[in-house]
Amino acid sequence: MKTLIHPTAVIHPGAQLHPTVQVGPYAVIGDLVKVGPETTIGAHVVIEGKTEIGARNQIFPGAAIGLEPQDLKYDGSLSCVQIGNDNRLREYVTVNRATGAGEITTIGNNNLLMAYVHVAHNCEIENGVVIANAVSLAGHVHIESRATIGGVGGIHQFVHIGRLSMIGGVARIVQDVPPYMLIEGNPSRVRTLNSLGLKRAGLTETDRSYLKKAFRIIYRSGLTLNEALEQLDLFPENEYVQHLRRFLQLSQMKGRRGPMPGRRLHMRGEE
Repeated sequence: MKTLIHPTAVIHPGAQLHPTVQVGPYAVIGDLVKVGPETTIGAHVVIEGKTEIGARNQIFPGAAIGLEPQDLKYDGSLSCVQIGNDNRLREYVTVNRATGAGEITTIGNNNLLMAYVHVAHNCEIENGVVIANAVSLAGHVHIESRATIGGVGGIHQFVHIGRLSMIGGVARIVQDVPPYMLIEGNPSRVRTLNSLGLKRAGLTETDRSYLKKAFRIIYRSGLTLNEALEQLDLFPENEYVQHLRRFLQLSQMKGRRGPMPGRRLHMRGEE
């Protein structure tokens, strides 16, 4: 194990590192940290708090994981960060632990967080997500699997980003991003279906066709959102359309940010 840990690294005796973990120069690892097999931790990385990291992750130099949340409500309670397997956290990524006692900031599997990405307290990132350089996620942001977020963007707290959506660079996201959609502009709007992303993800031509029809009903028909959702209920059973419908229904609930508007539909209930 000593051959895999640089002699300048500072590792608390209480930390639990699998024997195959590699630790670079001047890294600092705290007492409640657990790291799984074949994970590499680069130079000057800091990992603190109750942080659990799975297998085969790559954590690049300067990253800071598990430090206190930047939340004025935080009272020092024991909260957590959980990171799954096969993730790449590039240079100077920051992942804050959750605010409340026992709460968790989570990152799933096979995600790429590019340099200077900030993941705030209580965020949830699912699987296969790509977040480009210098994107900041505020607290309680939820990103579903295989979403892609362009660089130098800001995501408002409590925003929910749907699966297989794509957000253009330099975007300011203050409302929920429906799954399967392409988002662009300032102010950001739903522009079209993320057709190329859906094809690359392996969706069948039939599934893509259903989603294209659903997109036209929601964003091009002139119907209110509730009227459009009623039309989607008439679709043949399709998991992708039904996920889109459920997402939009939940997004309208009290306490949620509401769905992002498109070109023609205001997307605020019956407005």
